[in-house]
Amino acid sequence: MRIAGAVIAGGRSSRMGQEKAFVILGGQTLLAHVIARIASQTDEVFINANGDPARFDGFGRAVIPDLSSGIASPLAGLQACLQFAAAGHFDAVLTVPSDSPFVPRDLVRRLAEGSPRAAIARSGGQDHFLTGLWTVGLRPELDRAMAQEGLVRVKDWVRRCQAVSVAWPVGPHDPFFNVNTPEDLADARRIAAGFPA
Repeated sequence: MRIAGAVIAGGRSSRMGQEKAFVILGGQTLLAHVIARIASQTDEVFINANGDPARFDGFGRAVIPDLSSGIASPLAGLQACLQFAAAGHFDAVLTVPSDSPFVPRDLVRRLAEGSPRAAIARSGGQDHFLTGLWTVGLRPELDRAMAQEGLVRVKDWVRRCQAVSVAWPVGPHDPFFNVNTPEDLADARRIAAGFPA
């Protein structure tokens, strides 16, 4: 199975005060951490982001904007990722937010074991709707749901496509920890100090 890896870097980052993808953790950007974690699990990694793609030039990855659906949501990013993966003849796409620097190195394997169609990560009793493995065959269904029914929330899409939740243990740290605020960044630095590379 050919799997594309997509880093979703489209959030507003309003609580962080700067674009989260470029926040530094342990000498690297959050985006670089995520790319490093998923590159060995996928056949190709690309970035989903809107705005000027030149800001990502230093990463050497394709930058794919949301489709011009008029919907500003992570679901529009997932839609663009599925389209890019289908055009590249991939079987599935892994999506991970750019603010999750500790995603596990067995992410693809465990999600693929969870469901051949769609699976999302879960930890600490919480589903991580944007951290998932999606088969490209879902694309027409997602396109219809967005265009004809106005579907905009990833959570609603997860329910609709009956994605399976695959649970990870939280100790000693949550592997899906998100860096959303300066306080989260301070916590991430503490985690990184004791986290295996």
